[in-house]
Amino acid sequence: MLSNSVVAAVLGASYVVALVLQLNPTLSLGPSRLVPLALTVGLFYAAHLTVIFYIWLVIRQVFAHELFSPAWTSVSLLSWLGTAGAAAGAALMWANLRTFALVLPDESVDVIVRGMLALVASGCLFIVVGQLRAQFPHRRRVWALLLVFVACGSVAAPVALRGRARGSLLETPATGALLGPVAAESPSNVTVLAIDAGSLDLITSAAADGRLPNFGRVLDAGAVMHLATIHPTSAEAVWTAVATGKLPQKNGVRSAGIYDLPRGGEPLQLLPDYCFAHALVRFGLIAEVPHTSAAFRAQPFWSILSVLGIPVGVVGWPLTQPAPTVRGYLVSDAYPRLAATPSAIDDPSSVYPPEMKPEVAQALDLPMIPDGAAGGRAGREAINEAPGRLDRVFDQIARSLAPGHPTRVRVVRYSSLDAIGHYYLRYAMPAEFGDVTDDERRRFGLVLESHYSFIDAAIGRAIASLGPDDLLLIVSGYGMEPLGFGKRLLEVIIGDPGLSGTHESAPDGFLMAYGPAVARSRLLARGSVVDFVPTLLYFLGLPIGRDMDGFARTDLFRRAYTDERPITFIPTYDR
Repeated sequence: MLSNSVVAAVLGASYVVALVLQLNPTLSLGPSRLVPLALTVGLFYAAHLTVIFYIWLVIRQVFAHELFSPAWTSVSLLSWLGTAGAAAGAALMWANLRTFALVLPDESVDVIVRGMLALVASGCLFIVVGQLRAQFPHRRRVWALLLVFVACGSVAAPVALRGRARGSLLETPATGALLGPVAAESPSNVTVLAIDAGSLDLITSAAADGRLPNFGRVLDAGAVMHLATIHPTSAEAVWTAVATGKLPQKNGVRSAGIYDLPRGGEPLQLLPDYCFAHALVRFGLIAEVPHTSAAFRAQPFWSILSVLGIPVGVVGWPLTQPAPTVRGYLVSDAYPRLAATPSAIDDPSSVYPPEMKPEVAQALDLPMIPDGAAGGRAGREAINEAPGRLDRVFDQIARSLAPGHPTRVRVVRYSSLDAIGHYYLRYAMPAEFGDVTDDERRRFGLVLESHYSFIDAAIGRAIASLGPDDLLLIVSGYGMEPLGFGKRLLEVIIGDPGLSGTHESAPDGFLMAYGPAVARSRLLARGSVVDFVPTLLYFLGLPIGRDMDGFARTDLFRRAYTDERPITFIPTYDR
């Protein structure tokens, strides 16, 4: 039983490796590149599938009415295990195709479809071999050779259909901006508050009870829409789509980072879903390397606006290290982490322009500006304050820089709701979990909402600063939802029982708009995260790139406003 389990597990692991190759079309099939992938990913799944198959065979042995004693390599047994493996492989390809369809190039989508059909056909052939072995038991060598042929073909077919590596998915990176002349003064300014993992349901409920008054003002007098996000739902991939108005196959960022294989293998851009592939990272078998600003293959809005002569101020946006050239200023999301290292003094790469580095550092040495939600701790001490420490730091920096550096578009990102929600959502939504004690509710029930209150205070300040022609946009790139019972049970087993919130299934984010030009509407039709940049460009009176995947959501604005401002287009901003 063990030997047959090993053979079936190697076959199943080969299907996972084939799927990894399909999801990463730039990977070479050369032995020097393929062997590290097989040794890392293949052996990981082969070991675990061996255990699964063996347990299944033991259970079958326990409940069998007749003695079950297969040969070392049983054609009958392996034909049925092969059928199960091929069916599971095809189902896994189908699930990943549905998940990553918006992330993959069209060629890769076709490759996965054909590979899935090849596995379905292989599963049927495994059944045929099993039936022939049962009907003609004396021709063992013939059926054994046929089984080997079908097994090898079931692995070779998806790999052959995938073909050779196709080189880089996109052209040269778009990492900076050539600054154009200063644009003519305009009365319209935009403030953008970007929120990771914001929940519109939690906000609406708390605002209705008066606990988030500034969110309530936006809900009552502004416009709101749900935003469809992308999968995999990592902050890096989602906010890149928000910043460029383009889906990952165009903007170049498809996941939280790239995944380095040991022993010299090529890095992976995507890991498959629905098969616990991220356990490879969690257990240190694969190293996740964060993206840098060089990963952009499309111009983000700060580069577009800088080229057009519009000054911008961006604080805390991901994938901005090293900080790109902008007209205005940009503080990378990596700055607080780098500020605590000895090299930070000589490394100005996290701030642009570099000469603003002392001013940004000075902001951290100031007492936290009172806002009703944050305490009075010193800035550098606040870096180590949990939860929500990063948001307080970025908020402090943005508030310190704004008076001396006027911009037309000011952006601040608040990321801590994501980290807090992963572990405190259960206490904010106890009815969804059922095992939260009264003591836990008293101790932790307001942790998540208190950080919403901190952001609510930032919204209040933004509303107070709006001029008669200004706009406030509050955008959440993705939401947070309760972790399912099965996943919670798994986390208990593998050592993280406190995890209670997740965004793996890509829950919607939201977009809120507030200002004199905004139409008063409770809830608009669902949009997409890639609609943000076209909408921003439209409000600023700028043309929209025809190669953008999003649309200008003119329904956010009053009819009198849109009647005077037609939508205009430009072929692209990327060249």
